[in-house]
Amino acid sequence: MHPPTARPAGRPFALDAADAYRRWRDAKLAGYPRRVEDLVVELRDPRAPSAAEVAELTRVCRAANMAIYAGPAVGAGDKDIPRRLGAHLGLARLDANMLADDDGISSLSVAPGKAARGYIPYSNQRLLWHTDGYYNPPARRIRAFILHCAQPAADGGENGLLDHEIAYILLRDADPDYIEALSAPDAMTIPANTEEGAETRPAQTGPVFSVDADTGGLHMRYTARTRSIEWKPDGMTRAAVQFLEQLLAGDSPYVFRHRLAAGQGLVCNNVLHNRSAFQDDGARQRLLYRARYYDRIIGTDSHVDS
Repeated sequence: MHPPTARPAGRPFALDAADAYRRWRDAKLAGYPRRVEDLVVELRDPRAPSAAEVAELTRVCRAANMAIYAGPAVGAGDKDIPRRLGAHLGLARLDANMLADDDGISSLSVAPGKAARGYIPYSNQRLLWHTDGYYNPPARRIRAFILHCAQPAADGGENGLLDHEIAYILLRDADPDYIEALSAPDAMTIPANTEEGAETRPAQTGPVFSVDADTGGLHMRYTARTRSIEWKPDGMTRAAVQFLEQLLAGDSPYVFRHRLAAGQGLVCNNVLHNRSAFQDDGARQRLLYRARYYDRIIGTDSHVDS
């Protein structure tokens, strides 16, 4: 696989490049999906998608930074599906975090031991809005992930989805100072994580919005949790965070909601997402496979040259 081609960093995202921003914004909104159904791509076999299927996944991701694939329910429990599908989308560098399985892919199901340690993805509680890896250092930036459903819960477990580029547009159109505040290198600090008195992850300070120097793509790190975040204590940062919170709590037409069925999955460039609470029963226990990557999905760089 060839490395991404270097491009001028973030031209439409520079606050002094109003014309480039407007061109990028207008193009983005003109072709934006209107319904969650517009995100769905049927795959005959997600382990070996055809060239046409890959092209369609890439097209949808180019428009919305995400796509929902729908494969057959039979064989949906094959854990190799997200890895093999990811390879067709240019995703190769897995983030083997400390809770992932030995193969670097996480099996997300109710795990009382992990849940008791505060890891909500391994519980049946709701997950607040966030992007994945918001606590990672820059060298381990999560640019994309795949969430594959082997088995849905008996009830609940719906995801909310919001393209981070749309969040950027709504914030910038409301007040460009919001973007300046959230792009500050000390905008958001994730405190160190400790277990039994030992530090398992150091504190991470950085911006909410940043631009990938290799691709020119926009990156966002965010969590709506309150006990695991420290915001820069200034008025504009507080105002920007409040605007974003209200956006995520509202009924924006840009927020898609979908409950993954067996054989379905989400591929995305680390968009904002949440999850409702769910209930398992003896016959149906929710199991999703999550693969996080340091790569972006091929062909989805949103940079527009000025």
